[in-house]
Amino acid sequence: MSDHSHDPHDDFLEDGIPHVSVKEYATGFGLSVVLTAIPFWLVMAKVLPTPTITLLVILAFAMVQVVVHMVYFLHMNPKSEGGWNLLALIFTAVLLVIVLIGTLWVMHHMNTNMMPSMHDVERML
Repeated sequence: MSDHSHDPHDDFLEDGIPHVSVKEYATGFGLSVVLTAIPFWLVMAKVLPTPTITLLVILAFAMVQVVVHMVYFLHMNPKSEGGWNLLALIFTAVLLVIVLIGTLWVMHHMNTNMMPSMHDVERML
């Protein structure tokens, strides 16, 4: 009788890189194509009632696509490299949020404080 036990360590190569199959890459590629095609269709067909809703839906699809790329192409999961990949990802996400919010805040205040209002333009004429 053969032993069919599975050692989780066998899922990784000697240097910690996980074994991957063509099926996993094909799944990732298929999901990426779908997650790109749906937002493209939403914009081109003007399916949603307002541009704001369309923008929010596209951003949601973008976030899902980032996760798909990390899982299927970068092979990031809590087990890889002893969890350090996941910790680096969380740190990067926090920095990205800080940079994006800070950029939007600065641009908003520059627009508010630097651009003349219509009332100011009429007064100058």
